[in-house]
Amino acid sequence: MSAKLPEDVVVQSPSADEIVNKPSEFPLTRKIHIVVAGVYFVFNSSLGSSLPSGAHDVIADYFDIPREDLKMVLPTSLYMAGFAIGPMIFGPLSESLGRKPVLTTTFAMYLIFTLACAVAPNFPALLVFRFLCGLGGSAPNAVLGGLFSDIYTDPHQRGLAMCWFMFTTTFPPLLGPIISGFISTVSWRWTFWAGLIIGGAGYPLVLTMPETFYPVLLERQERSMRGEPRHSLKSGGFRTKMRRFFDKASTVLSRPFNMIIREPIVACCSLYLALIYSLLYLFFEAYPIVFQGLYGMSSGVGALAFLPILPGSIIAFIIFFLYSSYHTKASKAGLAWAQVEEYRRLPLACIGAPCIPIALFWLGWSAKTSMSPVMPMMSGVFFGCGYLLIFMALLNYLTDAYKQFSASANAAASTLRSIFAVCLPLATTPMYTNLGINWASSLLGFFSMAVAVIPFVFIRYGAWIRDNSPFAQKAKQGDIFIKAIN
Repeated sequence: MSAKLPEDVVVQSPSADEIVNKPSEFPLTRKIHIVVAGVYFVFNSSLGSSLPSGAHDVIADYFDIPREDLKMVLPTSLYMAGFAIGPMIFGPLSESLGRKPVLTTTFAMYLIFTLACAVAPNFPALLVFRFLCGLGGSAPNAVLGGLFSDIYTDPHQRGLAMCWFMFTTTFPPLLGPIISGFISTVSWRWTFWAGLIIGGAGYPLVLTMPETFYPVLLERQERSMRGEPRHSLKSGGFRTKMRRFFDKASTVLSRPFNMIIREPIVACCSLYLALIYSLLYLFFEAYPIVFQGLYGMSSGVGALAFLPILPGSIIAFIIFFLYSSYHTKASKAGLAWAQVEEYRRLPLACIGAPCIPIALFWLGWSAKTSMSPVMPMMSGVFFGCGYLLIFMALLNYLTDAYKQFSASANAAASTLRSIFAVCLPLATTPMYTNLGINWASSLLGFFSMAVAVIPFVFIRYGAWIRDNSPFAQKAKQGDIFIKAIN
C-alpha cells in the first residue's frame, strides 16, 4: 500500500539563509516555561471537569431538583461534551494558526465561563456555561501532544513531558469532589469561585509563552523580511490567514475524523483510552453510591475515597520513568529490540492493562457493610496505576508515531474518550441500582479485559500497520511541515 501525502502538507527543506531557530533548539528555561504553562492549563481544565461533583446535593437543593434526578449528571456531562467537541476544532487549528493563540484564547474562554458558572442565575444557564467552559478547557487535550513534539525531538524528554501532562489529567479530577464537597457547605457558587482563582493565578504563564509551531515562526520571518508588521492585517496578515484557513477548513478540521477512520492505531488507541477515561468519570457517580449510600458518609468525607488513586498514579509515574530510562540506555547501546517503535511505550500499557479489571472486581466485591470502607477505597491504587500507565503509553505512542500530525491524532482520541465520558456516567445510577455494586463493577471489569488486548496486538503488528499508514509514513520523513493556510 503506497502512502499518499495529505493535501494540506507540503514537503520542504528550509533554505540556508533562514535564521529562525527551531523550537527544539530553544534554551532549557524557555522549554520549562512552555511545559509548565501547558501543564498548568490542563491542571485547571481537568480540575474543572469534576468541580461540581462534591456540590451535587447542594446544587440540587438550591435549584429544587430531586437529588436522584438524571439532570444532576448534566453539569459534569455537558462539560465533557465540550471536551468532545473542542479538540476536533482546536487540534487542527493549532496546526494552522499556531499553538500559542489557540491556548491563550481557550484558557481565557475557560476562565470567563468558570466565572459565569459562579454567578449563574438558574440551572439551564449553569448547564450552558458548563458546556462552554468545557469547550474552552478542551484545547490542551489536543494541543499539548503537538506542543511537546515541537520542542522535544528526543523521545525520552518528550515522553517525560507527556508524563507530566497525563499526571495532571489524573490528579486534579480527584481534587474536584474534595474541594467542592467541603467548600459547598458555604455556598455552591464558591466551588466555581475557587476554580476561577486557581486558574486565573497562572494565566500569565500561558499568555507569555512563545510560539512553538515552526511553520508559523517561518511565516513571521517571511513577513518581517517583506517589511510587514508582525500582526499585519494586509496581505499575509491575520485577515488573509483566516481567509485561507477557512478556504481549507474542511480539509483541516476533517483530519481527526480522517485519522480515526483510516488509521487503525488511532481508532484502537482512542477506543481503549475512551473506556478507561470514562471509568474515571463514572466513579464520580458510582463512589457516592458506594461510600455515601452504602456506608453513610458525608459528601466531603466520601470524596476522600478518591485519594488512593493518587499513590497508584505515583507508582505509574515511577514505572514510566524507570522503563523510559532503561529503554533509552538500550537504544543508545544499539540493542535491536529498542529500535522497534512499539517497544518504546507499549510495554507500559501491557503492565497497566490488568490493573483496571483488578480494580473494578476489587471495588465490586469488597464493598460490603461487613467490611471496612477502606477495603473498596484501596481498589483506587490499582486503578490509578493502570489508568496512568495506559494513558502515558498510548498517548506517547500516538505522538511518536504521528509527530507533526500528533495534534490531530490526539484530537481524535480526546473527542472519542470525551464522548464516552459524557454517556457512560449517565448509565451509572440505573446500572448500579439494577445490578448492584458487585455485578455493575464486574460488568465494567469484563469490558476492560476485552480491550486490554490492544497494546499486545500493536506490539506484534504495529510496525506493519505504520508501514502502510499514509500519515505515519509522512511523519517519519524529515522537514515536513503542515501548511494548512500558507
